[in-house]
Amino acid sequence: MANLTAPIFIETLLIMLLGAVDTVMLSQYSDNTVAAVGVVNQLLNLVFLIFGVTTAGTSVLCSQYLGAGQSKNMLQVVGLSILFNAAVGIVCSAALYWGANRMLSLMELRPELIHDGLSYMRIVGGGAFLQAVSLTLSAVLRSANKAYYPMMVTLIINILNIFGNYALIFGKFGFPQLGAEGAAISTTFSRSVAMLLLFFLLFRKLVRKIPFAYFRPFPMDKFKNLMSIGLPSAGEQISYSLSQVVITYFINMLGNEALTARTYAMNIIMFTYLFSMALGQGGGICIGHLIGERKNRAALALGRFCLKWSIIISIGMAIFSAAMGRTVVGFLSSNPEIVRMTVTVLMIDVVLELGRAVNIFCVYALRSAGDANYPFMVGLIVMWSCAVGGAYLFGITFHGGLAGMWWAFTLDENIRAVVLSRRWNSCKWEKYSFVR
Repeated sequence: MANLTAPIFIETLLIMLLGAVDTVMLSQYSDNTVAAVGVVNQLLNLVFLIFGVTTAGTSVLCSQYLGAGQSKNMLQVVGLSILFNAAVGIVCSAALYWGANRMLSLMELRPELIHDGLSYMRIVGGGAFLQAVSLTLSAVLRSANKAYYPMMVTLIINILNIFGNYALIFGKFGFPQLGAEGAAISTTFSRSVAMLLLFFLLFRKLVRKIPFAYFRPFPMDKFKNLMSIGLPSAGEQISYSLSQVVITYFINMLGNEALTARTYAMNIIMFTYLFSMALGQGGGICIGHLIGERKNRAALALGRFCLKWSIIISIGMAIFSAAMGRTVVGFLSSNPEIVRMTVTVLMIDVVLELGRAVNIFCVYALRSAGDANYPFMVGLIVMWSCAVGGAYLFGITFHGGLAGMWWAFTLDENIRAVVLSRRWNSCKWEKYSFVR
């Protein structure tokens, strides 16, 4: 499992750094630019999660079919997923480019933020199809125990993005000074390079070709399996991101300083659950292989081991982030109110990360076993009642501000953690395997 978790950990770290680098560089340009890009990224992340409809199913099915030695079934899943995500990605790109103004108006983005928000959304959103295809290709390579290659691709595009940001945000090396637009151009170019490299690696290291004969007649059973995992998996993530869009709307009511503080806090906090993300993905792939080999008891034992270390490391990282918060945020912003709000959130987040560590792993583990509907239903009910409803109640009605909202998020994560961990330990997921 270490051969999977370590590259996934590094890849996830690099992906997070990709967003953090944009935030840090833009913070040296303007706090308002950071706020505008933060709101746009909430919308973009919601749309990008549509691509998870097949990506999640691809990872689960490829893992189980590879564990069972069913290569034809695996290739059918790969072909279907690439085709579906490419088509959906092109539609989303068009919608984001042409509908940018309307979407940001619905978010009631302030007039001083509109210009930066529109330019960033049209460029990055217009390249959404690049992300759609890349996510599928990365999922296939990871499920085949080749996580090293997506990691190396992510490293390359991080280097490209840093150089592009520096040149285009600040106008270096003879390039114009473009601010948020420059960050968007750099991000989109980097993603196009990533997609091309991942295609090359797929056909060089894993699949020599995907025979058209495998799709005559159309493998409807594989498509249904993809949807049976993908729809609830993506639905859960879309529900989460949509709830974050609504919460961002609430935070916007508190003012630009709260929006900026939340953006800084999220970019710091994501490093605290990095290990949980890597362990969840790596452990989930291994659990899929074990279930494909019909070793359910080994899958359960592996899950419990991963869950223990996920909790220990996430809590440790959250404490470290809270302790270093004032120093880090002081580097990003000179506004004392932004610093105060961000540091307060980081301290509350120590309690939140206990629940998040459990949730991340249990969702990946249950999904890998084929039990994707249960996490979706739990997330749908608890997120919207506790996180969204609680954010408005504690943050707006009771005037708790950003800190009050973070206590609502903490309640949400920990309630879901209790419910999902009970589901994993109950072994009710055993009846959902796709391998017969």
